[in-house]
Amino acid sequence: MTAKQQEFSVLLYGAGAVGLGIASCLLKAGTPTTLLARPHTAGPLRQEGLVRKGIFGEAFFPPSAFRVYESPEEISDIRYDFILVCTKSSDTLSAAKNLSVHSKLLTPSGLIVLFQNGWGNAEIFSDFFPKETIYNARVITGFIRPKPNVVEITVHADAVHIGSLFGESAEPPTPLCRAISAGGIPCQTTTQIGKDLWAKMLYNCALNPLGAVLDVPYGKLAEHPSTRHIMDRLIEETFDVMLADGYSTHWENAEKFKSAFYNQMVPSTAAHRSSTLQDLKAGKKTEIEALTGAVLRLAQKHRRAVPCSAFLYHLIAFIESRNNQNPRND
Repeated sequence: MTAKQQEFSVLLYGAGAVGLGIASCLLKAGTPTTLLARPHTAGPLRQEGLVRKGIFGEAFFPPSAFRVYESPEEISDIRYDFILVCTKSSDTLSAAKNLSVHSKLLTPSGLIVLFQNGWGNAEIFSDFFPKETIYNARVITGFIRPKPNVVEITVHADAVHIGSLFGESAEPPTPLCRAISAGGIPCQTTTQIGKDLWAKMLYNCALNPLGAVLDVPYGKLAEHPSTRHIMDRLIEETFDVMLADGYSTHWENAEKFKSAFYNQMVPSTAAHRSSTLQDLKAGKKTEIEALTGAVLRLAQKHRRAVPCSAFLYHLIAFIESRNNQNPRND
């Protein structure tokens, strides 16, 4: 990487599996990188550094290679060209509010890039920041975090795509994409981020809540006619509200998406278990509001019927509320 490409700094707001995975790429590329982490993650990172494992090779970054803070208030001497929001979508509103209070962390030409699941995150941030500063990232790379300071990259389906949902140029995030690519994970800008995000929504809304309720990996859902029938309806409902809201994806109709879904997408992730299932088992808040919840809100807005989506949404909501009443102690 040339010196010119290195002339920017990055703050990762959130140091979970995705945040640590992207941070490992930036650090490997020589990009000045800061992590904003919870105390139980910040401590091990400061003491032991960041370790990356998995399909893109092993790497170690000592504590001296990056900065770690637990709160934006602690950052007083740096302005960032890119702030990457790597929190769960359930934390989007609190992240947007927190960053808006500390908006001086962003340089005048800086960008906020949302590395999050679901739909509606950019709209939340647009209540606090100018739309021209907000970009979305579509990530279909798998990350796990076996220890607070260790990230493992387990699967990779396609390059990270970064673009604007608000019609802004794809050029501004180019240096960030180059750095992430230089660090191991392919990354590129796009003018079609809406299509990318809706493709991921179709996939997630068909598999994620159903896999959580039934406690089975994705491959099992595609094996049985009954669960295939349910997923067909979920895909049709999600496709319908997407079109009603003025968006499109890379397939012109639900039937063509189903063909790719059953023949390519599910087989390549057959052993994967729903992130919603993992959250429920861990007693954590799920991202259902940004997934199936977003489908329900758009359905209400455009007066569309989405009975299968609504049924699964309310099942997950019940399980989540039960977990809240009986929290885990670990």
